[in-house]
Amino acid sequence: MNDMNNNKLKVDSLITPYWWESADRVALPDLALPAKVDVAVIGAGYTGLHAALQTARGGRSTLVLDAEEAGWGASTRNGGQISTSIKPTFEQLMRRYGVGRAFEIAREGQQSLAWISEFVRSEGIDCDFAKVGHFHAAHNAKQYEVLAEKIATQPKELETDAYMVSRAEQRAELGTDAYFGGAVYPHYCSINPARYHVGLLNTGLAAGVLVAARCPVTSIEREGSLFRLKTSRGDVVARDVIIATNGYTGKLTPWLQRRVIPIGSYMIATEALPAGTTERLIPNNRMVTDTRKVIYYYRCSPDRRRILFGGRVSYGETDPRISGPKLQAEMVHLFPELRDARISHSWCGFIAYTFDDLMHIGKHDGMHYAMGYCGSGVGVSSYFGMRIGQQVLGLPQGRTALDDVAFQTRPLYTGNPWFLAPSVMYYRWRDRLSF
Repeated sequence: MNDMNNNKLKVDSLITPYWWESADRVALPDLALPAKVDVAVIGAGYTGLHAALQTARGGRSTLVLDAEEAGWGASTRNGGQISTSIKPTFEQLMRRYGVGRAFEIAREGQQSLAWISEFVRSEGIDCDFAKVGHFHAAHNAKQYEVLAEKIATQPKELETDAYMVSRAEQRAELGTDAYFGGAVYPHYCSINPARYHVGLLNTGLAAGVLVAARCPVTSIEREGSLFRLKTSRGDVVARDVIIATNGYTGKLTPWLQRRVIPIGSYMIATEALPAGTTERLIPNNRMVTDTRKVIYYYRCSPDRRRILFGGRVSYGETDPRISGPKLQAEMVHLFPELRDARISHSWCGFIAYTFDDLMHIGKHDGMHYAMGYCGSGVGVSSYFGMRIGQQVLGLPQGRTALDDVAFQTRPLYTGNPWFLAPSVMYYRWRDRLSF
């Protein structure tokens, strides 16, 4: 099987995201840094750019710095799925924080979906945004029951019009018999993540945001009420600093590095498929995930000519040339019709998980941060980036239900997820069981 799949992964398959081909990515010049700004943002992905857009429009001089090209990380490497994005169930949130806080956190997720829809519309960002819905497939019979119970007992005022699809009716949603039915969330959306990033970047530049790409920050020092950022192009003094590094958080901010778990998420794209193929496999053009702890996520390309398939296929981090054939094998297991499909792109990006499965927004050592989106970051990274920008401006609407939630770490954890391999092994074993 491995030899067969290695043969099918084209020798010249691109080890870059499929999304990059359809996005007119901005070639930023080597910016000469100002000596002083009101706001310095580290990270030019969704979080950082949305925060910067708020502060620039609020009248603050704003500089965004990134060690790579703007949007080089997960903001242009993800699956382009937009949901309400709160991982813990309402019951889990209620046990941790009480009914009131649980309700507020869940509402933040719902608001993030509505907010990004309006943002894309009002700013006129051309990014293949569509309300296509989401099919969450049950990988065993027990998980189908869990999904059905969740939908039947939605908390009052948090109800959605999600509905169940039985295994007998599953082919109306997904051209495979590998699942046991699932749930449809009709309001979830799809997006081309790279084109969205380009549109967001251009919107920020038009608002006066300065963006310094290929300009790593090497240290941040306090100078009274100000911060001095040392970079590869010289120093910048800022009144406020926003850390927006998510899955790429490193030694620059060790307190944050100890609180996020960087996990590689891997994707492949098929070459253009024969006419009618994607319509048979994903008839309603849904975003698709499943109930495994080590999940797979997939969708059609915006033009419905390809399948984009992602997930975790190794215990440790690996090369996309190695992950590509493994993802292809999993895709073919679900969709045997794709056995002869060639792979045009294989790539990866780093998401940031947290120890409590929640994203976090707050302030530490005088610096603002928003991160830890646990693999569902397109909508919430945009939303919480916007909120952190509002907080820097001192606006009351910047308040969120997560502002004073403790950002957990674990003893001996310094940012290297040594426990990832045994954790993946354990959860993959659980996924094979019928509970």
